[in-house]
Amino acid sequence: MSVAAQYIPAAYSLTAVGVWGASDFLGGVGARRANAFLFTAIVHISGMVLMGTLALMTHAPFPGNASLVWSLIAGAVGGTALALFYRSLASGNMGLVAPVAAVVGAAIPTIVTAFAQGFPGYRHVLGFVVAGIGVWLISRAEGDTGRPAGLGMAVLAGIGFAGFYLCIHQTGDASALWAAACSRVGSLLVTGAIVLFGRYLRPVPAPVLAIAMIAGILDITGTAVFIRAAQIGRLDDAVVLSSLYPAVTVVLARIFLREHFSRARTIGMVAALAAVPMIAG
Repeated sequence: MSVAAQYIPAAYSLTAVGVWGASDFLGGVGARRANAFLFTAIVHISGMVLMGTLALMTHAPFPGNASLVWSLIAGAVGGTALALFYRSLASGNMGLVAPVAAVVGAAIPTIVTAFAQGFPGYRHVLGFVVAGIGVWLISRAEGDTGRPAGLGMAVLAGIGFAGFYLCIHQTGDASALWAAACSRVGSLLVTGAIVLFGRYLRPVPAPVLAIAMIAGILDITGTAVFIRAAQIGRLDDAVVLSSLYPAVTVVLARIFLREHFSRARTIGMVAALAAVPMIAG
């Protein structure tokens, strides 16, 4: 592998950082104006249509049965996690809850890899410690403000994201376009069922619909490039690098929503983000 080729997986992962970070910001904004599961279902529909169309246009080979099943499972888990994540972003401070979900989502696959391949190394352990400190600073009560809203859902979302990473990796060398599209089928089946049985189906304002469609395009793009990064590189590297996406979400929330953080929570947010590449070690 040439020197330039060695950076291709990282380039894919960093592309996921940009588009996932922007998608999550839009998702947090849109979920404040519509039911989170209904909004997420629209996100999944737009992403599924886009990626399925690209797969057909490029004549990408359709996945085998095993890869298809894993894609559907990954989508079901990840789609539910995304809805919870959007809800946590909508109900809380984006700059605080996004790093928590990212750390949890990155740490679990790394731990699984450690059990499968042996001791992860001292750099990983230090990353876990820094992440723990960061999450504690973010989640601890401060005066009369209490714990940040949406924190619990952010943790659940992070667990779901970890499940998505682990399941989608089982698709092997299947087309990244089809794997991403099929995962959205699984996502839509779960979120659509929740919308129907929960009676959340209702008209969505045009601006919110537009936000959901753009978020879906960005989200599915991030998924496709992440899958490709994991295919040609290491899963743990792809997961941890891609999990830097909250940095983009935080910057956008600071610029457009004027979000403010206490000094302790700012340190916690920075520590949580810094722990992500440390865990990659």
